[in-house]
Amino acid sequence: MKYIVLLCDGMPDNKQKELDGMTPMEKAATPNMDMLADLGETGMVKTIPDGFEPGSDVGNLSVLGYELTSGYGGRAPLEAASIGVDLDSDDFAVRCNLVTLSGHEKLEDCVMLDYCAGDISTQEADELVKALQDEFNSDIFRFYCGKNYRHCLVFKCPSDRGNLGVFSPPHDIMDENIKKYLPDAPDAKPLTELIEKSRIVLKNHPVNLRRLKDGKRPANAIWLWGYGRKIPLIQFKEKYGLDAAMISAVDLLKGIAALVGMRIINVKGATGYIDTNYEGKANAALQALADGIDFVYIHIEAPDECGHRGEFANKVKSIENIDRRVLKLLLDGLKGQDFKIMITSDHTTPLNLRTHTSASVPFIIYESDKTGKIKTGNSVNFSEDTAKASGIFYDDAKKLIQRFIKTV
Repeated sequence: MKYIVLLCDGMPDNKQKELDGMTPMEKAATPNMDMLADLGETGMVKTIPDGFEPGSDVGNLSVLGYELTSGYGGRAPLEAASIGVDLDSDDFAVRCNLVTLSGHEKLEDCVMLDYCAGDISTQEADELVKALQDEFNSDIFRFYCGKNYRHCLVFKCPSDRGNLGVFSPPHDIMDENIKKYLPDAPDAKPLTELIEKSRIVLKNHPVNLRRLKDGKRPANAIWLWGYGRKIPLIQFKEKYGLDAAMISAVDLLKGIAALVGMRIINVKGATGYIDTNYEGKANAALQALADGIDFVYIHIEAPDECGHRGEFANKVKSIENIDRRVLKLLLDGLKGQDFKIMITSDHTTPLNLRTHTSASVPFIIYESDKTGKIKTGNSVNFSEDTAKASGIFYDDAKKLIQRFIKTV
């Protein structure tokens, strides 16, 4: 038996007037998802446990069946693992975004204009992160370059301390004054000072001067959030008895894979946005299964990014791309094989809110017949409403993956 999880990040949504009163899932043409929904099991699953923030870290770990302790603090340790950063017991990994702030003299007067600094490229970001390294690297701070606007800071803080307060994700505070989002917790001062000092280093950097000349937004500050210490996770094969692989453009998912012993498969042209290499991900998954991998987790970030940006048409298009350019290829490539596929999401990212929510998400579980043939039948629209109408609800995502893999 081969197992495939197709994780459509942030796909579920609210009904939107801009989409004729439909959700993006309802608006999108998804004949392949619809067919599997009709022939398989559909329902709803709670992916964000009570007491946790609705982030992709929590949601994806839940879908994979991992329980988080009450001390879990954020996604940065997972992203650090993806780029080979080994954390000591007194280290905090901190998510370090390159952002665009308004040009006010005082930091507290600034507005968050763009959480991704105008889609800054990794090549440009690498120059900026190196400048920050040259200026601030020390026994307290270490910078590591990730991709595009997403990077990592390691902050040395004694293990008996760490009252950093709450740094809000920058995509949650777009067009807002940042003053109330700068924590005044006792141990947060070095981080807020670093944000302030970063503006001086970045303001007149050649990369930003070129971007301004080209009419692009500058990456004129860093924003720190999602901090946490190293967390222990049981190996995936020990947990499920399966050799597993992860396919994602996002460091967070690669970090999860690194920590649980999944093979990380990099796909050329995978961007984490609507222009990602959909076919490349599907073909990489099929190749991994042919090479002996038992379980492939295909993560596609595009619906989430479109949700954060409030891009109505693009979110619909991203879902259609997944259906036509990933799922269809998977089904064609798996003909004649014994397989199960689960399609779900980690959380909702409603277009009208432009941030995550803890609402339950729809899922499909489909299994080929014993000869490996794909069944045929009528199709229903796979959506939030049709999944709810099934009456099937898992209050813990761990139960869903156990149902998927172990048929409990």
